[in-house]
Amino acid sequence: MQCSPTPTAAASRECKKFMPLLRLALLIFSFLFWAAGLAIFTLGVWAQASLSDYMLLSANRYPNAPIILLGTGAAVTAWGFLGCLGVAANLPYLLRAYGFFQLATLMCGLAAGLLGLFYREDIAEGFRSGLKNAVLDYGEDEGRADALDSLQRALECCGTEGWRDWFMSNWAIQDTVYSTGGLGNDSSSVSLPDSCCIKRKGCRNRPLPESVFSDIELAGIHGHGCFRKVFSLVNDNVFHIAATVLGLAFTQVAGIALACLLANRLSPSLRRQALFMEETSKQLNV
Repeated sequence: MQCSPTPTAAASRECKKFMPLLRLALLIFSFLFWAAGLAIFTLGVWAQASLSDYMLLSANRYPNAPIILLGTGAAVTAWGFLGCLGVAANLPYLLRAYGFFQLATLMCGLAAGLLGLFYREDIAEGFRSGLKNAVLDYGEDEGRADALDSLQRALECCGTEGWRDWFMSNWAIQDTVYSTGGLGNDSSSVSLPDSCCIKRKGCRNRPLPESVFSDIELAGIHGHGCFRKVFSLVNDNVFHIAATVLGLAFTQVAGIALACLLANRLSPSLRRQALFMEETSKQLNV
């Protein structure tokens, strides 16, 4: 049903009854849209503060990912507020702009969700390659070394596929030679970083004792590699995040429909008010 410029009495009454419900529905949706933008902005702040070091370990560079989240969250929050303003102030042009912004957000959300689903294994493989390079070049780049130590402590892991990956690290071999005063002649004897230790006290990681090859737990070393834990973490989280983004994107269809419907219903009403004010002004001037 459309609110035409010259409605019948019955149609006018139905339109007046329907308008408050439509305004309330769009106001609630705009508030939820604003809250979602605030959540995305908060997620961007958390990613920038907590995940920036881990991103250094990936062979695939994602330096702008937290910034994109921050920018998207700020834009969605601002437009959610403008949507509420458009409903409260009866501004059809602002509501149409709000609907177009939601359409753009819908398309971006669909693209991001599908890309996350399709490329989650590539993201994990980027971490595998990056972790291998971080182990091999440990100590060459302090930022990546600190990020690797932080990852090994947080996930309780050691190396890429396992603690034996450190056999190929120049740092591990050189640290063993330094610890033994240059007397170490076993090429398989290496040291491990302190971040590989289960507990600081009692950890036998410099150099590794002979008994470690039969039972790694006797030396107090994490036996699992980091890649499998990172893969599970990335695979599970990316799948759930992408599914949530896709679900939220489809719910925006309702917001687009509400914004356009309310804008279309407000426009004839505003035109009638303008005509009424013009006629009143003419009569007063006469």
